[in-house]
Amino acid sequence: MISDNADTVSIVVFDLDGTLIDSLPDLADVSRELLEEYGLRPPSDSEVRAMIGDGVRVLVERLLAASDAPSTIDHEDATTRFMKLYGPRAAELTRPFPGTVETLECLRERGLQCAVCTNKPFNAAQKILATLGLKSLIDAIAGGDTFPYRKPDPRHLLDTIGLLHGRRSTSIMVGDHRNDVSAASGAGIRSVFAEWGYGTPDMGIAATDRARTISQLPVIIRSMDQKTSLKI
Repeated sequence: MISDNADTVSIVVFDLDGTLIDSLPDLADVSRELLEEYGLRPPSDSEVRAMIGDGVRVLVERLLAASDAPSTIDHEDATTRFMKLYGPRAAELTRPFPGTVETLECLRERGLQCAVCTNKPFNAAQKILATLGLKSLIDAIAGGDTFPYRKPDPRHLLDTIGLLHGRRSTSIMVGDHRNDVSAASGAGIRSVFAEWGYGTPDMGIAATDRARTISQLPVIIRSMDQKTSLKI
């Protein structure tokens, strides 16, 4: 349950895939390349889109299950192969969603800190943010392997905020997946569901608010702050 003692927002924690960046083109291409190596049916973009959000290991497991892969395929080996294919080209077709750079700049100009909490491995997340010119706008990054737990575990989000020595009452989570909303809810943190991302609308039912585009975030945060001021 979200605390009634929320203060004005000072930290905005973002999911990565489907929230800050449109990584589907690269993830889909690598998914097809991986399955073709095993002689399996390559997935469509829409199929891969529905599998994103729980980290690489789960994505590979879903790819194999959807292609009726034989049980003889070692999932650990398949995950390793995926990362070897994905690593060199993680940002080849991936781009920030429209308005992402401007929104991050706006938030930082207002004195807010921005962090990334993603189930993607830390090194991959850091490389993508750097390649796309976003890393300088992010104050902290926590990947799916940064801590011994990951979203929807609320500790992943809480420890990400801890990297900035922040408090849950002054933080919000922005993401396009049920994992983001669940992590925020479990941590007692307000959340904004990213409708522009990969998640289905029902994933955002428990979110504090919704945004159609990332450019709406500064206005939504200002509204949150105004509501907080009225309670004082």
